[in-house]
This record gives sequence, C-alpha cells and structure tokens, in this order.
Amino acid sequence: MGIDGGGSKLRVAIVDANLDNLSSLTAGAVNPSIVGRGAARERIQQGILQAVCLSNIQPGDVAAVGIGIAGASNLHSEAWLRETVKPALPSAHIAPSSDLEIALVGALGQRHGLLVLAGTGSAVFGVTADGRHLQVGGWGYLLGDQGSSYWIGTQLLKHITETHDNAGEHGMSALGRACLDELALADPRDLVAWVYRSETAPTVRIASLAPFVLRHADAGDELAREILRCAARHLAEQLDTMRRRLNNAQAPIAFAGGLLDSDNWLSEALAKRLALPARPAAKYPPVLGAALLAKMEWSAMQKP
Repeated sequence: MGIDGGGSKLRVAIVDANLDNLSSLTAGAVNPSIVGRGAARERIQQGILQAVCLSNIQPGDVAAVGIGIAGASNLHSEAWLRETVKPALPSAHIAPSSDLEIALVGALGQRHGLLVLAGTGSAVFGVTADGRHLQVGGWGYLLGDQGSSYWIGTQLLKHITETHDNAGEHGMSALGRACLDELALADPRDLVAWVYRSETAPTVRIASLAPFVLRHADAGDELAREILRCAARHLAEQLDTMRRRLNNAQAPIAFAGGLLDSDNWLSEALAKRLALPARPAAKYPPVLGAALLAKMEWSAMQKP
C-alpha cells in the first residue's frame, strides 16, 4: 500500500508485486499542520480501510505500507506515522517516509536523485547514491514555500490589495479584476471574508488561485507570467542550493506536485531555467512511490 498525503488531498493505493493497481481512492486534506493531528489520523485510517475494502482483500494481506504526509516527515514525526497506520494494518511492515521522498522515488523509480516539488507547498529534496539526503525549503506557508500554489495565490492577492490601496478600484489591473470576477466578489475588501471566514482552510483557498494564474499566463497576461517567473526563480535557486550542498550536480532531476506534473507555463519556465530539454515526466505518481518504497524495504527484509 502507498499513502500520499499532500496539502489538499489524501491518496491511497494498493498494488501487487508488479505495481499493478488493486484499488485506489482520493480524499480530503490530511496535513496535520492544517487539519490537526487527530483529524489527520482519522482520515488516514479511514482511507486505509476503504482502500482495503475496495480491493476485496483483508488487512492482513497487505505485506507493507509506505506513507508520506506533508507536514509529518519521518524525520520528526516517525512515531506518529507508525501510530496512525498500525491500528488499521497491524501485521504490515510500515515504511515511514515524507511526501518529498515518496515523490522522488515515484518520479525516478529509485531512491536517488533530485526532486523539485511545487504543489500547495514547495521544497527540494535530494538523495545521493550513497544514501545521504537533504531537504531545502519546505518550511510551510508561514515561513517559506516560495514558488508553491499558496505562494502564487498570495502574490496575486497582495497585488490586488496593494493596487487597491495605492490607486483605488479604478487602478485595478486586468488580472486583478478577472480574479475578483472569478471569485464573484464585487469589491477588493470582500477578499477579507473570502480568505478568513470560510470553513475551508485559508491555505487551501489561496492555493486554489494558482490554476487561475496559470490560465491567464497561457493567455498572455504579463502580470501572471511575471508571478510565475518569480516562482520558477525561487524553485531553481533552491535546487542550485541542493546541488551545491550535496555536491551532486549530475544527479537526475524530477518534478512533482500539482504545479509541475503537467506541461504548463510554470513547469516549462522552470525546465528552461534549469537548462532541461523538457519537463521531466514522472515514472510513477507519489502514491505509487510510497508503495514502491515499501516494497523495496520489505524485499530487503526477505533476504537472508
């Protein structure tokens, strides 16, 4: 089983030894920093049991489970990851990981390389051939996450609020006005209620604006493109830092996360900035990366 918990969605998949799918499902956010550890644990356990039910197997048939949850890396939350999975799969080998590591393993099909992840949050993760690993970025929305969906959405909202303060509603850019129309808001001041007074976490709502920026960049809006150029620059600088610190400039590069797992203005800008011939396509999605990591650990345990 693979479990991938990003900033906005939970994905669970059960596969056979050849990574052929037996069952899969998608549910709501499980980042404990956003929804709380209690709610995250409950949602993950429900996802596990639902995936088992959909696959027509028993919990005891799951040999190993890999799990990577945004906001709960094994580097600081291994015990919580184990305690979350164990009640639902008491006999399975548990491979606690991070959302970054399972994305890297999935994208490259191996635990070696450099990963640039940009989804709700952002970070760069690297593993050398001898097993050394390092994370750059990934500090969360309050301390970092430059280049992420949340960061892009925040730049757009800051542009609207600053423009309104400096020039009033008549000075609003075409992108700012289109954003207010998209959100069905009559006045920029209505953004306060939209951001802060919703049942949905503000981070998720703000991050949801990134596809809007991508669409307008594709349509030629220069302000949208400038926001995305800055995002690409932040991500590329983090990768340069990773290469320098690991002394691993020749390692393969992978892209992951909702902003980079398809061809769009940002992924193309980042690939160009990194001198890549094209966006590096992932071999497997992160949820299968988690399953592959679990399989690798379980297989190693079977050797005499």
